[in-house]
Amino acid sequence: MDSWNEKCAIVGVFNSNRSAALCYYSLFAMQHRGQESSGISTSNGYDITTLKGEGLVTSVFKYGLEKLVGDASIGHNRYSTAGEDSKCDVQPIFARYSLGQIALAHNGNLVNAEEVRDRLISQGAIFQSHLDTENLIHLIAQSKATKLRDRIIESLSCIKGAYSFVFLSRGKLFAIRDPYGFRPLSLGEINNEDGSKAYIVASETCAFDLINARYIRDINPGEMLIFSHENGVCSYESIQVFKAEPKKCIFEFIYFARPDSFVFNKCVYEIRKNMGIELAKEYKIKADLVIPVPDSGVISAIGYSQESGIPFEFGIVRNHYIGRTFIEPTQSSRELKVRLKLNPIKELIKDKDIIVIDDSIVRGTTSKQIIRILRKAGAKKIHLIIASPQTISPCYYGVDTPDISHLISATKSIEEVRDFINADSLHFLSLDGLYRSIGDEAKDGEGYCKACFDKQYII
Repeated sequence: MDSWNEKCAIVGVFNSNRSAALCYYSLFAMQHRGQESSGISTSNGYDITTLKGEGLVTSVFKYGLEKLVGDASIGHNRYSTAGEDSKCDVQPIFARYSLGQIALAHNGNLVNAEEVRDRLISQGAIFQSHLDTENLIHLIAQSKATKLRDRIIESLSCIKGAYSFVFLSRGKLFAIRDPYGFRPLSLGEINNEDGSKAYIVASETCAFDLINARYIRDINPGEMLIFSHENGVCSYESIQVFKAEPKKCIFEFIYFARPDSFVFNKCVYEIRKNMGIELAKEYKIKADLVIPVPDSGVISAIGYSQESGIPFEFGIVRNHYIGRTFIEPTQSSRELKVRLKLNPIKELIKDKDIIVIDDSIVRGTTSKQIIRILRKAGAKKIHLIIASPQTISPCYYGVDTPDISHLISATKSIEEVRDFINADSLHFLSLDGLYRSIGDEAKDGEGYCKACFDKQYII
């Protein structure tokens, strides 16, 4: 792996007779957050029905979506950060227990999952998946509380880590973020045809745009929302379950979120453009062109170009339709992997000094191959500028990152990395530049988790 891989996407819809369809379109909008599997659970007030499988949203729900009938649904797109790649690990998870039926979906990672799992197994619990998420099912089932709300709160008090959860019972929907607010979760509102209101919670607001939902606000760290029908009227209750100093994942702005989303009440596009502007202020380099690595470097490259006055060009074209390809593990074939995805425009690049903008360097192997194909295309000088600080430590809060020994910036100096990838110069955005890009409230990085850059782990 030579890239960051978050994550997952979750969504919940309540009080709409189109709840499953709205979940489907929301998951489609958030496909970038996970491509391994997808699933939707729907309640009709009496039973919960689940449809899920491996693959993209469009393939998983090609058939059978019409069977998901009910006014409340939750959905999930998965990229595995814990567990293994198997059909048993596809979410939402469904179970029957003493209070009825429940389904749940999770975005994040529980850092004490093995400890809790071992204890549950010693008490007789039988697990069907490798997911840390399944711990919650057993904790809820073992609780003696008489209300599901109290069982969820009691169970969450036993776990540590990063999470946004949606829980679906036969008559209610619950949404909650962890006390630090590592992973995003937003609340929106939808107009039903009969004039009533439906509600949606989703990992990103780009899901709202597709289904014409209005963004209301972010769910606060440690807050639980409970959606229900009281006297025939849909409403929700807010409970502040846990309190801690917020530490939101700063990498959502750099890479994970779609640029058209608002995450943590911030416009992602504007922040990424600001990163490019800050890079141009920090590194004044003479060059003929500014070229992004598509798609991750495009917006920061626009900002760099506008601030520096150096022309912006799409000097590398990305093929979006690769899919899974068999390639033999040789040096020439590793370069072929990059060329299958990225192809330089030689007429633009030949005999030019170019600035190449990307979002991050993980192992460094992809950057090395990109530099190689740009040199073959005739570039005179190549300055690689990264729109984030050096990644020196893995993430344990819901992001799939390599072991620290495989993070090139954790084991090499900037000059050593530059020599490895064979660039003429290599530069990274400073932490202060990143904070300035986000805004005044991010001064000194307060309110954000940046352990991948400074090894300061919250939990």
